Amino acid sequence: MAGEGAVAASTRGKKGQNLFEGVGAGEGAVAASARREKGLRRFRRKESSLRQFRFCIVAREEARVGYANVDVCFLAFSRRKKTVLSSAYLLWVITYACVDSGFFYVIDHGIDQELMQEVFRQSQKFFDLPLHEKMKLLRNKKYRGYEPFMNQTSDPGNQISGCSQFDAFSCDYKEAYYIGIEVPEDDLKAEKPFYGPNLWPTTDILPRWKEIMEQYHKEALRVTRAVARIIALALNLDVGFFDKPEMLDEPIASLRLLHYGGKVSCPEKGIFGAGAHSDYGLITLLATDDVMGLQICKDKDARPQVWEYVAPVSGGFIVNLGDMLERWSNGIFRSTIHRVVLDGRERYSIAYFVEPSHDCLIECLPTCKSEANPPKFPPVTSAAYILQKYKETFADVSMYSKHQP
Repeated sequence: MAGEGAVAASTRGKKGQNLFEGVGAGEGAVAASARREKGLRRFRRKESSLRQFRFCIVAREEARVGYANVDVCFLAFSRRKKTVLSSAYLLWVITYACVDSGFFYVIDHGIDQELMQEVFRQSQKFFDLPLHEKMKLLRNKKYRGYEPFMNQTSDPGNQISGCSQFDAFSCDYKEAYYIGIEVPEDDLKAEKPFYGPNLWPTTDILPRWKEIMEQYHKEALRVTRAVARIIALALNLDVGFFDKPEMLDEPIASLRLLHYGGKVSCPEKGIFGAGAHSDYGLITLLATDDVMGLQICKDKDARPQVWEYVAPVSGGFIVNLGDMLERWSNGIFRSTIHRVVLDGRERYSIAYFVEPSHDCLIECLPTCKSEANPPKFPPVTSAAYILQKYKETFADVSMYSKHQP
């Protein structure tokens, strides 16, 4: 296959050079899944290993029936890890993750666990507010603020009825809150579709809420940039490829707090917590509570489709690649469709979506095309792609005007 050659080349580099040589992006670790009973496997330090990163194999309970075989890797940024893997093996593991499912885990990422727990607590406090209080912060045209239940239809082809009729089971049964990169209204950048000031609850209702969310937003962006550096190397690019101003130096980054209501999904009837979809951007970091619900389908064209649960990882992130990375890589890296199936319990998650800057042109990378494997997708700007996807899946919030106090 044409894609296999590019992937194989990415593990070799030019003339067999170590692709991680000289990287100074941070410290970290990569882990691949293994049966828990095998415990922690140790690898000897090798001269070819990256000096600034540390790698380890981390044991994980392997898939039970119905669980996704996410045996790709755990990527960790902890200084506590003492063992290392060869950089060639690291690159193979992360590349395999991106090619096989587009999903992997990030652990020991450096974000304080108390902060992550506090974000969950504050998220629940907001969603526990009366509807009239939440509606005061209704999502605006900059995609900031509160999104009520049934506002989005992630899979219009399979989800029943229509959002405009306020059918409790017609759309995604979730409510959300969007927080973007803070840009003052009088800043010229605020003229861009996804830049502007955020909407915040008043301090008398939720004290410290803004402070906590802004701190988490900043930390999550740091982790995303670190992950992007590893992905750049897996694509046989310079480690700082995604750090350019037109990419992640001035990104579109949205923190999305999510609350799924205590309903039971019925896929056969098109009823979901969130319908099947792929993420639109570059990289998504997802932190979840311990309630199962996320499912992935590695082959969207299979009939019937096979859906498998992805287990939560306590204190860590489930990471998935978005459409833009799939387009950049010419389909070699995968933006896998996923959905949320509810079992009657409430579920909370924290998603962090990162896209390149508004004007960034998403077109096939030189390392991912050849005469035998020409570009599969037409070029498109980041903002244009996201706006079109939002138009296809989101309801017009003006329909909620009658709920305004």
